[in-house]
Amino acid sequence: MSGGAIRERLLALEDTGYREFISGLLPTVDKGRIIGVRMPALRKLAQELAGTAEAEAFLKALPCHYLEESNLHGLLINRISDYEEAVGALGRFLPHVDNWATCDLLSPQAFKTRPAALYPGQIGLWLTSPHPYTVRFAVGQMMSLYLGEYFDPHMLEKAAGIRSDEYYVNMMVAWYFATALALQPEATLPWITQKRLPRWTHNKAIQKAVESYRIPPEMKAELKACRLKRR
Repeated sequence: MSGGAIRERLLALEDTGYREFISGLLPTVDKGRIIGVRMPALRKLAQELAGTAEAEAFLKALPCHYLEESNLHGLLINRISDYEEAVGALGRFLPHVDNWATCDLLSPQAFKTRPAALYPGQIGLWLTSPHPYTVRFAVGQMMSLYLGEYFDPHMLEKAAGIRSDEYYVNMMVAWYFATALALQPEATLPWITQKRLPRWTHNKAIQKAVESYRIPPEMKAELKACRLKRR
């Protein structure tokens, strides 16, 4: 199956109603680049293609035109079991990611078995990338892989040190701190009570934490008292 044949399969899965819905959620993607393929269908196609020569060729065909081609790339990368291969594939793909949905579906299975290999080296490189969705991906990996057994308080400093004008980067940093408040409260709470984060990130992290069922009521009350007023 050629790259063109894969595109034809994606076009055959078009759902115009879903395209209207998803285009409203992705302001950074031109509507003409959205086919409207639902995620279960994309996952099924990725499962069929994974490990084939067609998938290998498709992963090298960058940049993608359609959102669904990008999402299929991401789903295929997720299924790569070899750590070095997954890192290489991401290195080629991440600079072309232009929206939060594609970014956030990236969750390579190879990373879950080797978290100690990923941080700080590779994640450190991604955090300093000029590409906003590469930075968002790196913070997302810190949130999903390193707020448990592999947590290091210095990771909070890494996330707090990010300075960006990109909404979707700052939102991920806020989400990271809100999740860290739930999973690593002792290390994270001082960042809020001492008001060490940028104003927008600080307030957004509090908002998301207060909305979380994982934060106890007494901490929510403390967090609410730390909100910063607009200047």
